[in-house]
Amino acid sequence: MSIKLENINYVYSEGTAYRKQALKDVSIEIPHGQFVGIIGHTGSGKSTLIQHLNGLIKATDGVYYFNGENVYADGYNMKSLRNQVGLVFQYPEHQLFEIDVLSDVCFGPKNQGLSKEECEKRAREALEAVGFPGKFYSQSPFDLSGGQKRRVAIAGVLAMRPKVLVLDEPTAGLDPAGRDEILDQIAKLHKESGMTVILVSHSMEDIAKYVDRIIVMNQGSKLFDGTPKEVFSHYKELENVGLAAPQVTYIMHALKERGFRVDTSVTTIDEAVEEIAKVL
Repeated sequence: MSIKLENINYVYSEGTAYRKQALKDVSIEIPHGQFVGIIGHTGSGKSTLIQHLNGLIKATDGVYYFNGENVYADGYNMKSLRNQVGLVFQYPEHQLFEIDVLSDVCFGPKNQGLSKEECEKRAREALEAVGFPGKFYSQSPFDLSGGQKRRVAIAGVLAMRPKVLVLDEPTAGLDPAGRDEILDQIAKLHKESGMTVILVSHSMEDIAKYVDRIIVMNQGSKLFDGTPKEVFSHYKELENVGLAAPQVTYIMHALKERGFRVDTSVTTIDEAVEEIAKVL
């Protein structure tokens, strides 16, 4: 289930004094099964970009192909797209509204026309997949902690069994332990299911640790697109647009400047430990 965007433009408030071009000729192709990170400063266009992926908003200009089909063609089944591309918002409260957790996660499958039994089966499987405790299934989602709400929101999308999972800052506001737990669960899901995962995050460490590929957005355009090692090698350019590389990148460059023969392309703590051990 590949995603292909060709020369996508998007303009907010067209024809008014508040007109703003949020995306400018963005072309991206994401094959099925990739784990992709999208980074960029506030206002770079990353959230606008991912809202195109499940048809939440439509490009002002350009073409979007999903699995080879033109999403903007007359007669295209947009409901089918939204069943296959699941979007989890930054604030889980925007996706939670039922009386209890299990009912909330059942909502998506129910709208797909599935039986009550199948809805509950999928909901329980999805909640289990994100590590949500069964003892809280009958609790109101609004009484949960921030991390628990995020798990329920993700489960609500997973219960629809999408081919693509898009997450907008899924760990914002969580403590380090909660952040690691959720991202580890997402990585596990990606590995076991083979689904495409697209992660928007402001944490360079998280991006470096989990994703196969990074897309950098800046002022509505794609600035870089490559592996973590390729993208973070441009750490000076990233700094110029209000971003940074993982702390490990700076440590390795500092060691190199002090005469240690280390590989400065490493991007994770585990890689750095291994590399430093070689030269000591």
